[in-house]
Amino acid sequence: MTRVLLFGASGFIGGHACDALAADPRVAEVICPGRAAHDLLDGTPAALAGLLREVAPDAVVNCVGALTGSAAQLVTANTLVAAKLLAATAEAAPQARLVRLGSAGEYGPVPDRVPVTEEAPARPVSEYGVSHLAGTRLFQLAGEAGQVDAVSLRVFNPIGPGMSQENLLGRAAARLRAALADGATEITLGPLSAYRDFVDVRDLAALIVAATLTPGLRHRVVNAGSGRAVTAREAVGLLAGVAGYDGRIREAGVGPQRSQAVDWIQADIGRAGELGWSPVRDLETSIKDIWAAGEAR
Repeated sequence: MTRVLLFGASGFIGGHACDALAADPRVAEVICPGRAAHDLLDGTPAALAGLLREVAPDAVVNCVGALTGSAAQLVTANTLVAAKLLAATAEAAPQARLVRLGSAGEYGPVPDRVPVTEEAPARPVSEYGVSHLAGTRLFQLAGEAGQVDAVSLRVFNPIGPGMSQENLLGRAAARLRAALADGATEITLGPLSAYRDFVDVRDLAALIVAATLTPGLRHRVVNAGSGRAVTAREAVGLLAGVAGYDGRIREAGVGPQRSQAVDWIQADIGRAGELGWSPVRDLETSIKDIWAAGEAR
């Protein structure tokens, strides 16, 4: 039976991961300290090591990170947190499996229509991608050196119930809901022509469980995607159909800085399959559940 320490349970991915781990019969306990107990961003490695000694986990999962902010804020959340976790785990819980969430933004532009593997060159084109690539590389180096049993999951575009407006479909759902309430016949979003790999957050949570509990991992970096690419326009169109909105969806401005230079990306999920995992929810199901979750609030 496994004792898991999970950071970030109040977030979109972390909440689903906490639920999935708690439901697994191989897990004896999931401990999810809030920021009052330990703040990964501002806390010291010494304080983190003290918490690890107190909890004595068999695995540590980090779902804390930042999507937006200045370069300094992104590096703090996505790189320095990784470094602190590695140092504290090596000192206080060297037997523990250490799992972090990285990002497909680490790859940057990739060849069109070719699923990207973990061996592809990583050339991020945003501060966000750079900050995550640095965290992933630190995990690789520590794992290869045998200092910590560490793995980084490169998360593509997570969607599903509970997603926030920081993400495209969460933002689109909020604008569709407002338009329907006001009787508006037009909403505006950024450009929607890019192809993205949307993975359901509940499938992602299942992969986090697999990465946490599978013994003898062969790889230190694993793609976390659906293995399918569709345009953002198609995904938003599906959401509009589920919502019953037949007005205009206007595209204007630029996309998020973290991804606007990437026109096409799709995960090769072969390594994830080696963990006994495969996505079970299609895009249509995820989108229906996004809308239903908002209606239930």
